[in-house]
Amino acid sequence: MQTPASEATDLHSTTATGVRAEPGVEPKGRIPVGIWLKPALIALVLASAFIGCYIGLQRDPTPHHLPVAVLGDSLSEHVQNALGDAVATQPSASAAAAHALLEHRDVVAVLAQEAPGQLTLHVAGANGMSTTAAVENLLTAYAHRAGQGLTVTDDIPLAPYDARGLAGFYLAFGVTLAGFVLAQNTLALSTRLHLRHRFTLIAGCSAAVGLVGAILAGPVLGAVPAPFTPLALTLALLAAAAAFATEFLGSFFGAVGVPMATLLLLTVGNSTSGATIGADLLPPAAQAVSGVLPPGAAVRAITDLSYFGGAHVGAALLALSLWVVLCATLVWVRNAIRQPRRTRSGSPSNQNRELP
Repeated sequence: MQTPASEATDLHSTTATGVRAEPGVEPKGRIPVGIWLKPALIALVLASAFIGCYIGLQRDPTPHHLPVAVLGDSLSEHVQNALGDAVATQPSASAAAAHALLEHRDVVAVLAQEAPGQLTLHVAGANGMSTTAAVENLLTAYAHRAGQGLTVTDDIPLAPYDARGLAGFYLAFGVTLAGFVLAQNTLALSTRLHLRHRFTLIAGCSAAVGLVGAILAGPVLGAVPAPFTPLALTLALLAAAAAFATEFLGSFFGAVGVPMATLLLLTVGNSTSGATIGADLLPPAAQAVSGVLPPGAAVRAITDLSYFGGAHVGAALLALSLWVVLCATLVWVRNAIRQPRRTRSGSPSNQNRELP
């Protein structure tokens, strides 16, 4: 008579073709094509998506309604007519009001006629190289056609140790990757750890990742000049959002869930985050998901905290929090629904299933 343990061993020693394999010995018999095809297709999809997103979005970034504050109604109307949909001018009655918009990240530049025949463009380099270069090129071309000179000043420059403006992107990418790997490992432990313990592990590790990331990027490396506490909170929420999203996809879709998380978070999420290519230069479809996915929300929060006084950080933190709460709740509900079924069945094979 077989014990439950021996039954489980027999179950795992039988291949998909029904051929029993001895432990440590490769199974004999023909392996179904689907077993070979599935991992190959997943690899091809991920490679295509990664290359398509990162290279495709940088092929020809086009400005879409770049917000520019312009001193004076007449100049604002003239610039709008000349540049069309590439910019969205906002007439401003005073220099102070226009610069307040720039400092709160409501516009990416301020254009003023400060002398006859001479325009001055005030930019915020903290918005990123792609956005800054785009608005400078547009207004330089306008000034040339209008027969005027143009002086460019950077009123909100990047930190000295972030010359290319990519520190926020790499910080968010690293934290997202940490959350993703954390969830992979907790999914692998689903038969050994109760769900509440896995959730506790994710929460604790996410907080630790947030603290370490904030310390390294801020005080140690000096590349992200954001206040420490809100930066650590943002990174902890990002790690938790990535982990719980991966946990959700892995729990609901099984082995395919982890590649789905890779596609959602590490490929689409990071490529559309607005760090390597400014959000205003992305295609409309990419803009739609840019601030909704965790990496994009985090990049916005990091930039706002670092250079713009946290003007719009609330929306980003809300998006991250919703990912954490919704994904964790769905995983918990699914587990609560399945637990009574496992208890009623009472079969030995259930010993290898996910613990509540």
